[in-house]
Amino acid sequence: MNENWFKGLFDTELTTVISVKDFLLCLGGALVIGLLMALAYMFRTRYTKSFVITLALLPAVVCVVIMMVNGNVGAGVAVAGAFSLVRFRSVPGTAKEICVLFLAMGAGLIVGMGYLGFALLFAVMMCVMLVFYNLLNFGTKKNGQVYKVLTITIPEDLDYSGVFDDIFAEYTHSHELMRVKSTNMGSMFKLTYHVKLRDMAREKEMIDKIRCRNGNLEIVVSQQETVNTEL
Repeated sequence: MNENWFKGLFDTELTTVISVKDFLLCLGGALVIGLLMALAYMFRTRYTKSFVITLALLPAVVCVVIMMVNGNVGAGVAVAGAFSLVRFRSVPGTAKEICVLFLAMGAGLIVGMGYLGFALLFAVMMCVMLVFYNLLNFGTKKNGQVYKVLTITIPEDLDYSGVFDDIFAEYTHSHELMRVKSTNMGSMFKLTYHVKLRDMAREKEMIDKIRCRNGNLEIVVSQQETVNTEL
């Protein structure tokens, strides 16, 4: 293969040209590391096909960009600024997804600088820790199941101000009315509460008492979840 095909139009005698062999070696290493990170991320984690493919290819993309910079400080600053402006135009990611993307970019940066051994060591250690934390369910709130969102439908003639306070005092540690919405042409109200239950085993008992109070209208109980855009 003719090496001249891979020389830049603006290369000079002082410019160090990356050989095709070194380029393929670094690119292959980055692809392997990206695949390793994608597999580690998929372990016990909800994911989408587009995200894991992006994660698998991102180290190679960063690697090539860094190799093309090739020690040019000005170009390096420009590339850093470009990466800081990159925004994945999709549903906002979680903190975990953002962290893994930075890990992939970091691994690609190390490979692009030519330190294949350090890049592989870095990727393996990070993947091992990622799998380890997933196995431990590290950071999971053990009492998270006691936080509920309670939506209660009541007739319009029932005053919703404190109507369920005595029931909540018996079955919850705390409760807060988050939203009041009229429905069914104004003939009903939907009340949304955030509650912290005292005992999960008594949840049905609480719902039965609320049904007696609201005339057996609709009651919805759901899990409180952290919004995806929050870190």
